[in-house]
Amino acid sequence: MKISHCRLLKKTQSRLLEYFVLEVTARSAADILGIQPNSAALLYRKIREVIVYHLEQESHEIFDGVVELDESYFGGIRKGKRGRGASGKVAVFGILKKHKRCQSLHLAK
Repeated sequence: MKISHCRLLKKTQSRLLEYFVLEVTARSAADILGIQPNSAALLYRKIREVIVYHLEQESHEIFDGVVELDESYFGGIRKGKRGRGASGKVAVFGILKKHKRCQSLHLAK
């Protein structure tokens, strides 16, 4: 899959891709490049669609059997709010593919 039907110049698309990778918002990138914010937002959305497409292709190769998922929250201070919203908690997400090794993904807030 590739980005199609985009009227922006290739140079502008390339610069927007750089800003996307640098996590600059579409509105800020549009201001920097002097283009309409909607044009930048549309290209950002198309970039995300391409990323999702390729991740889905890879996921079919990796997760073709039975998969177990689990999440937990670790850390935090005992006083005050408890549960997910407690300050200092770190979310940990685990994936286990049957008959393979366990992979975990550390998600910080």
